[in-house]
Amino acid sequence: MQKFPRFTVWAWERREDLRTLDPATTAVAWLDRTIILDARGVSVALRHQPLLLPASATLVRIPVVRIETRDSADLSEASAEATAHAILSALDAPAAALQIDFDARRSERAWYRDVLTRVRRSLPQNVPLSITALASWCSYDNAWIHTLPIDEAVPMFFRMEPDRRSAALHGELASPELTIREPICSHSAGISTRERWPAQLAGKRIYVFSDGGWQQDDLEETVKQLWRN
Repeated sequence: MQKFPRFTVWAWERREDLRTLDPATTAVAWLDRTIILDARGVSVALRHQPLLLPASATLVRIPVVRIETRDSADLSEASAEATAHAILSALDAPAAALQIDFDARRSERAWYRDVLTRVRRSLPQNVPLSITALASWCSYDNAWIHTLPIDEAVPMFFRMEPDRRSAALHGELASPELTIREPICSHSAGISTRERWPAQLAGKRIYVFSDGGWQQDDLEETVKQLWRN
């Protein structure tokens, strides 16, 4: 992934026009599908909002698969296999990497590890596997992700209030930012357009989430600000 552009914009489930994006400096990671686990089993909701991208063969494209579980979900080997299959289906279109977004609870971690293991086993070796990560997973609660079969974990430095409350209880919040201890998290960072950015972004791959959508949050100006950091 070190060969990828330094900046990646996240395009979530809304109409996005990213045709002004410069493929030489910026990649795109878009929500391709959401996998939902509930009492009925495993279902898939495909992206239904249009995404307009530059007509460039060099654009680095990263499909993102979101996992959501309900309290009635059956977290079994069968559902792990079905989830892994649904994740891998996001590679129907050419992709430089694959990213999974799942806010796994403690009770879901073993199942998530099983899913990631199955995905990595079937993923082409030249396609990196990335996950988004709560900042706490990369800080004081990092032991469980240390051996995950992934190439990158992106700590999300936004919408962090639950992490901050938990960090305070663990005596881990001596400064406004959590200390990143996990090596797999140390090369990237996830930020948003409308929250304070962490101080240490130099040399990291930056993923940027647009809170208001890229039609409201100026894409070109955001990239310019990132270059200055």
